[in-house]
Amino acid sequence: MADGAPAPAARNVCFTMHGIGVSGGIAIGHAHLFHGMSTEVDHYEIPSGDVGREQRRYDRAVKEVREELEGLAESVRHSAASELAPFVNVHLMLLEDAAFTEAPREIIREQRCNAEWALRIQLDELTAQFVDIEDEYLREREADVRQVAERVLTALAGSKRRIAIKPTRADAEMVLIARDLSPADVILFREHPFAAFVTDMGGATSHTAIIARSLAIPAIVALHHSRTLIREDELVIIDGTQGVLIVNPGRAVLAEYRLRQNQARLEKEKLKRLKSAPTATLDGTAVQLHANIELPSDLEAVRAAGAAGIGLFRSEFLFMNRRDLPDEDEQYEAYRSVVEGMKGKPVTIRTLDLGADKALDGAEHDTENPALGLRAIRYCLAEPQIFNTQLRAILRASRHGKAMILIPMLSSHAELTQAMSAVERAKEELKAEGEKFDAFVPVGGMIEIPAAAIALPMFIRRLDFLSIGTNDLIQYTLAIDRADDAVAHLYDPLHPAVLSLIASVIRTAHQHEKPVAVCGEMAGDADLTRLLLGLGLRHFSMHPANVLEVKQRVLTTSLPDIAPLVARVMKSDEPERILALLEKLNG
Repeated sequence: MADGAPAPAARNVCFTMHGIGVSGGIAIGHAHLFHGMSTEVDHYEIPSGDVGREQRRYDRAVKEVREELEGLAESVRHSAASELAPFVNVHLMLLEDAAFTEAPREIIREQRCNAEWALRIQLDELTAQFVDIEDEYLREREADVRQVAERVLTALAGSKRRIAIKPTRADAEMVLIARDLSPADVILFREHPFAAFVTDMGGATSHTAIIARSLAIPAIVALHHSRTLIREDELVIIDGTQGVLIVNPGRAVLAEYRLRQNQARLEKEKLKRLKSAPTATLDGTAVQLHANIELPSDLEAVRAAGAAGIGLFRSEFLFMNRRDLPDEDEQYEAYRSVVEGMKGKPVTIRTLDLGADKALDGAEHDTENPALGLRAIRYCLAEPQIFNTQLRAILRASRHGKAMILIPMLSSHAELTQAMSAVERAKEELKAEGEKFDAFVPVGGMIEIPAAAIALPMFIRRLDFLSIGTNDLIQYTLAIDRADDAVAHLYDPLHPAVLSLIASVIRTAHQHEKPVAVCGEMAGDADLTRLLLGLGLRHFSMHPANVLEVKQRVLTTSLPDIAPLVARVMKSDEPERILALLEKLNG
């Protein structure tokens, strides 16, 4: 048992655990414990004459893992689980790195130790480097390094990683309980029915979380001791929305959650009927509901939701988890596939939003506040070649449909001027090379810094459209690091200052007759839909899974009826009063 872990619970005792809910919904099923390979290994010295033999044994293990991962990636590339292939490819790229192919061989030679111990030493050295990384997404990539090492250790032990599925009742669903879970593990059991993921490790941006959201199944991570406390085949309830796991629920609790689950299932089926219905309020005001995506593989979810377009293509996901940069042709193919796939509907591609300790060449910038450092457009302007390559790729893709360019994190007139000049320079280059593109591709700006919201007229005259990034706007307005658990409770989208800035941006955009959207989490929260409609918002962009729920709220809203309540919300500065008014608004 891990140090500090609670004692195992007695059989049939009901108890509750709390973690981070990373994919919403309710699942009820029987626990299946996934026993991953331990990274605790034996250490022994080998004769100097056996060093070469031990190195070859290590090489064979790496080769075996490479072939296994390649087979898994190929098996899902054109299947319903195709969204998992890029994650497996991340592990393949890590395996090809000298940190795995060469360093352990050198340790075997220098220390005359067994291959398992050499890999253990190398793993400790690699994971130590993650301690000082502040960015949450990059910090969680430590799990990928560990998963690759575990897979090689498994091969060295002469066994292959498998998930044993024990027979369960015909009406039972399976909930996977794991210390950690790699994308390749998910593929191994994709043929078996499973209702949810639960892991002791991970965070909101871990691969397990991303996979769970893409598969639209409930998931909870960071439970710490679930593998210790939960036993095989115990009945569990997973509430992915609240981040709650209930083990051995009593009859009353089980009945309540089954009712909630059935209600959610019925609501989901009802919502599907709205897919092709025109999106308009009861008084006939048209509203645009777009989707946010990270990768071209997200298109299927966008189409299933009936979204009117893509309001935010987070292009940085094409750059992450790799040591090389995607070249112009690779980016062009990715953007083209999305633009063509939307068949004439608008696709807004946000330029690279990386920086600070997300440096693409692996060199980290020393800064105590990465969110306030060299990121987004600041990073792109500091790396003009990277920026130019991306702009050229987007422009080339614009000939295949309705592409739009979105510049993130604008804060000054100088940044806007330089960004617009970079777009024009890319156009001139393509023109000189005879490449076809949409010469009138719209260029918009993300309003996510209070300075940009307050001084909006300075930007709006030169932009074709605006997109309010509420996630960062709230963070910067309230001086709260939303990734910091110690202050996460202070992150408040209903703070009067936040609402005032959003209302001001929408009002100014209308005055200048420029389209404006909200593309942060607020756009996908159905409880905030009527409030945003009352502020004048007519263009929302959100995760595809939220589109139909927000659409239902739009279809049941009368703008004249909600106007007085929205006005009262905007005049109030008391949190309890604002919440009470919001409840009335949604009543």
